[in-house]
Amino acid sequence: MRGSEPDSRTSAPRSTRIHVVSDVHGNTEALARAGDGADALVCLGDLVLFLDYADHSRGIFPDLFGKENADRIVALRTARRYDEARAFGRELWAGRNRNTEILGAVRKQYAELFAAFPTPTYATYGNVDVPDLWPEYARPGTTVLDGERVEIGGRVFGFVGGGLKTPMNTPYEISDEEYAAKVEALGEVDVLCSHIPPEVPELTYDTVARRFERGSTALLEAIRTTRPRYALFGHVHQPLVRRMRIGTTECVNVGHFASTGTPWALSW
Repeated sequence: MRGSEPDSRTSAPRSTRIHVVSDVHGNTEALARAGDGADALVCLGDLVLFLDYADHSRGIFPDLFGKENADRIVALRTARRYDEARAFGRELWAGRNRNTEILGAVRKQYAELFAAFPTPTYATYGNVDVPDLWPEYARPGTTVLDGERVEIGGRVFGFVGGGLKTPMNTPYEISDEEYAAKVEALGEVDVLCSHIPPEVPELTYDTVARRFERGSTALLEAIRTTRPRYALFGHVHQPLVRRMRIGTTECVNVGHFASTGTPWALSW
């Protein structure tokens, strides 16, 4: 990653360039290159790949149960037949230690993914991440933030990790009240970073899944009242709108990094 030291020819500081990724979902190879040419990498979570909805042969679920069963679970979830999907899952897990097997697979992915992070990286959790495991894998140079602020290149970045409660029951879903408390703890920031988007229909609707994902009203209220320069997020892989203004704030879905392999760039 390039530095931000003064240019010896002009004695003027270089501009700062930040690369931002979200929804990595196991794309270790691209993650290792994500910081190239930047002063820092910001990661907005969802490192783990449990099941690739575009390729049902990839992820923890098909590794454990095979592609045919992955096809079925995706079909049930896509049809919003969540009770049937949960019942089918219970059948598959009968007689097996779910927690041990999943955590073992997650640990394997985290070991590879955290090793790919450049220095410095500032990261927060996605809804499919397991926060309790992150301290084991975050190396020096990787700063994990959730409901916390950090200064990067003279600007204040605030981070809010995780998602809100859904029928999918992913690992890091919390109550609206707990999420709102983390947003409030940030105060005024220049760049508001979160995994999920603010609660705006154009930003929460997934055009391929044909459903609304959960956005945060607390994020939307913070944008309206504290007016950060940017609000950056991911979570919705194929949003109706990737970028829009709310008042003076530029709201940006930084993209589905697992499929694009390309970070979103912010510079000043």
